[in-house]
Amino acid sequence: MFVSDRASAAYLGLAIGDALGSTVEFMTPREIAAKYGTHDKLIGGGWLHLKPGQVTDDTTMSLALGNAILAQGKVDALAAAQAFDAWMRAKPVDIGNTVRRNLLQFRKTGSPEAPYSDHDAGNGAAMRVLPVALATFGQDEDTVRAASRAQAHVTHHCALSDAACECLVSMVHDALRGAGKNDLLHDHAHPLAARFPAFKFRAVKPARNPSGYVADTLQAVFQSFFDTDDFQGCLVDVVNRGGDADTTGAIAGMLAGALYGMEEIPEDWLKKLDTETGSACAMQAHSLLGISSKN
Repeated sequence: MFVSDRASAAYLGLAIGDALGSTVEFMTPREIAAKYGTHDKLIGGGWLHLKPGQVTDDTTMSLALGNAILAQGKVDALAAAQAFDAWMRAKPVDIGNTVRRNLLQFRKTGSPEAPYSDHDAGNGAAMRVLPVALATFGQDEDTVRAASRAQAHVTHHCALSDAACECLVSMVHDALRGAGKNDLLHDHAHPLAARFPAFKFRAVKPARNPSGYVADTLQAVFQSFFDTDDFQGCLVDVVNRGGDADTTGAIAGMLAGALYGMEEIPEDWLKKLDTETGSACAMQAHSLLGISSKN
């Protein structure tokens, strides 16, 4: 399977997971079961009253970041901050509190790095990290780390957020190279949990109703990703856990797409995804890989 196929599947997987999860965002597993049985269709609705296949801030922030990277030919903190600010000014359907607060701070100071805070351990930087992973594929570890932090620190300057973002980038990179699920588990997920016990996901009960705290998010994503055997099963499992389901769906979709490739993404989901969004994701996946090969 070609790297480009896995990259496209990762980006489309992110958008599909976002659109699938948005329907049940902030619902509990019991509420989801009562209303939908098992939620497994792109039907829109939810608290944002979206159209079927419409995405939220997880995907639109990723696309804004991707466009900034393509315009600069590299990951640049100021360009990322300006892109996020323009995205916020365009009145997105949803925006996280930490993202809003630190983008307003950027408007005042002009600095693309938010002040450090252990309290900013939300999932807002991790959900949009895929363009960085694609643009830095094949580059050295220090360059990759710096690029990940450049985009993350615009809104989330926090050690736990950094660790999550860097782990996800590394997992995407290895999946693009053809690594198997066990490789991703032992080379990345377990070491992350060993360094930061908040991310332990094997020794904890099933992650239900995960919050926007990045450790809660990755616990749910990792349990679903490592305990299922295909793209569809992974996404259905994670979004039916409820909570911040658009973001757990987006991150799980990114990882599952990179691992399983385009052939594993259900055709019905691809057809239901907003057409303009799907085209933008596919274009950026190809173009961002082009940047990685030049640098």
